[in-house]
Amino acid sequence: MTRPTRQRDHDRQRVRDEGAEGSETDEVDVEEVDPAELDPDDLDPAELTRTADGELIHEETGIIIEEEQIDPGPEWRAFNHSERQSKSRVGAPTTKTMHDKGLTTTIDWKDKDAYGRSISSKKRSQMHRLRKWQERIRTKDAGERNLQFALSEIDRMASALGVPRSVREVASVIYRRALNEDLIRGRSIEGVSTAALYAACRKEGIPRSLEEISDVSRVDRKEIGRTYRYISQELGLEMRPVDPQKYVPRFSSELGLSEEVQSKANEIIETTAEQGLLSGKSPTGYAAAAIYAASLLCNEKKTQREVADVAQVTEVTIRNRYQEQIEAMGIHA
Repeated sequence: MTRPTRQRDHDRQRVRDEGAEGSETDEVDVEEVDPAELDPDDLDPAELTRTADGELIHEETGIIIEEEQIDPGPEWRAFNHSERQSKSRVGAPTTKTMHDKGLTTTIDWKDKDAYGRSISSKKRSQMHRLRKWQERIRTKDAGERNLQFALSEIDRMASALGVPRSVREVASVIYRRALNEDLIRGRSIEGVSTAALYAACRKEGIPRSLEEISDVSRVDRKEIGRTYRYISQELGLEMRPVDPQKYVPRFSSELGLSEEVQSKANEIIETTAEQGLLSGKSPTGYAAAAIYAASLLCNEKKTQREVADVAQVTEVTIRNRYQEQIEAMGIHA
C-alpha cells in the first residue's frame, strides 16, 4: 500500500525561505518527483529512514516509499476488563509453567449446566468419571508426569516465596532444559525443581537465599546447593554474583527501618565493596551487617539478633562483617 506524495513541511519552509532571500520577481523551481519512479533498491540506503510506524521514508523528498502497518489486535474495541473478557474469543496465552503449556481442556468442578442450573445425579456421576479420565490422559508417559509434578512444585514454592510470575516462567524453562538434557537422572525431582527456582530468582534479579529456598522446599540446603551448581554448569547458566544491595529493601522493610537507614546501608556496601571486602563473603550476611551498622548510625537501633533472624544468618557473621565494614569506613564504634 503506497500513500500519495507528501512533501515534508520543513522542505516547503526551506523553499519559501530561499524564495524570500532572492528578488521578488525570482521564481523557485521545485522538481516534481513521481513516487512510482522511486525504487528502494536504486536509492541510497542513507537517504531512507524507517519510522516506528513501519513507514519507509525518502529523506530528501519526504515521499513514503513503503507503508506496512499490520494491526495484530482484534477487530473489536473494549474499554474495560469485563468488556474485553466478554468479547474475547480466545483462551489464556500459552505458558511454560504447565506441562502441556496450557493447551488442554478443563472440566469445571461445579455440577451445573450452562445456565447455572444443577444437573441430575446421573449427569453428576458421568461428569465425575469424565474429570477423572481427563486428568489421567493429560499425561501420556512418565516424562510428562515428571514434568507435571515438578512444575507444580515450582509453582507451590514460588507462591510461598512471593516471587513474580516471570520467575516461575524462567524456572520452568530451566527445568525443561534440564529434563531434555537428561540431568534429572539420579536426582530427586524436588531437588532439581528447587535448584531451577533458585537459579531463576538469581537470573531475574530477585535473589532469595538458600535458607529461604530450603524453608519452602522438601529437600535440605546442601542438596539444593549441590544440584544448583550441577545444572548451572551443565546448562551453561551465566550467573553473576548476587549484589548485597538487592537484599537491603526487603530486610529493612521486615525490620521496619526508614529510607534513611536503607540509603546509609547501601552507601556502606558500595564503599566497602570498592575496597574488596565483599570478595568471598555471603551477600546476605554482608547486607545484614550493613543494615545493622546503618541502624546504629541513624539512631534506629536494632539488635544483632533481630537482624540475624530476618536475614537468616548467625549473630557471629553479623559481628564479623560489621567490624570489617566500620573499620573500612573509618568509623569508631
